[in-house]
Amino acid sequence: MRLFTAIAIPNHVVGCVEQTLRLLRPSADLRWTPAVNLHITTKFIGPWPEAMLPRLQQALAAVDVPGNLEITISGFGYYPNPHRPKSFFAGVRAPGLYHLNRALDEILEPLGCPRQASSFSPHLTLARINRQDVGQLRERITTLHDFDFGVFIATEFHLYQSTAGTLGSVYTPLASWPLTSREPLAQKEVVTC
Repeated sequence: MRLFTAIAIPNHVVGCVEQTLRLLRPSADLRWTPAVNLHITTKFIGPWPEAMLPRLQQALAAVDVPGNLEITISGFGYYPNPHRPKSFFAGVRAPGLYHLNRALDEILEPLGCPRQASSFSPHLTLARINRQDVGQLRERITTLHDFDFGVFIATEFHLYQSTAGTLGSVYTPLASWPLTSREPLAQKEVVTC
């Protein structure tokens, strides 16, 4: 199993992002993220033995959660930098996400899930770049006026399984936990792209 934890993006924000992406996609032949796959990763776990899934879920239920999070999605950026980009993203502002990421690192490290080598930088991946020229994309962005995609209150975080498929990755929510208590929420439906 390949796992990660994340915050789901509500439909009204996805709709705003998708509206802008319709204007940007023709300007660059990138691997654009399907709207159904948009999320904010809070912790990449990576390969995980299925037999240890209950132990992982038990640990996640004990995470010191920061409370509901106000999250703002706005602006664009390139990772790792604008000169040699590997991904194109929308910016995420939510100070509480840093607390959640640190809490996830602390609780999962004893289970064998190492801390991320680079500093945590919340973002919404819009496209993957594999040496494609993004000059026209940059030009197209300069013609747009509004890069604010919305604000929402996150009330839960999720554990997802990522499975490679013929049309891209399929993200399956396995469990969810509220950001204000430690009781697991109901199972979620399968998300595919």
